[in-house]
Amino acid sequence: MAIAAFIGMVWQLRMADMTVAAIAPVGAVFTFIALFTGAAWGKPMWGAWWVWDARLTSELILLFLYLGVIALYNAFSDKVVAGRAAGILALVGVINLPIIHYSVEWWNTLHQGASITKFAKPSIAPSMLWPLLVMIVAFATFLGALTLMRFRNELIMREWHRPWVKALVEQEK
Repeated sequence: MAIAAFIGMVWQLRMADMTVAAIAPVGAVFTFIALFTGAAWGKPMWGAWWVWDARLTSELILLFLYLGVIALYNAFSDKVVAGRAAGILALVGVINLPIIHYSVEWWNTLHQGASITKFAKPSIAPSMLWPLLVMIVAFATFLGALTLMRFRNELIMREWHRPWVKALVEQEK
């Protein structure tokens, strides 16, 4: 979102603002799923549904940032202004990403450190590493496909009055 927001701010491309609007709901859903499943896993492991751990709290802030971008985008009737406002929030919110990533190193937390790093040998067994890497690629592909579907919907909703959209709708009937 931050890259698309930056492109939208610098080069003022409408498609970049639509990309921000398309990514935010997908990111919010996946972040909510991560928090919910983490809570379900945390209850038997830590004995609590929620612990104000650095990683969990920064991930919750990420969810609120996604929801803020969605709310800000839908608060304006002029989608150009809405895209700019949501883009600014996305650019400010990108500060949270390194905080989430390094939270287990900066603070004493319940979460373990990184299992896969760029420069060191992975601390995870190869029999688990390769399926994990395959699933990361599959997850990224699924995330990309959902984002493209949301982008298509955003484009059609924003351009509903154009002849090419009307022709597309007629063709789908």
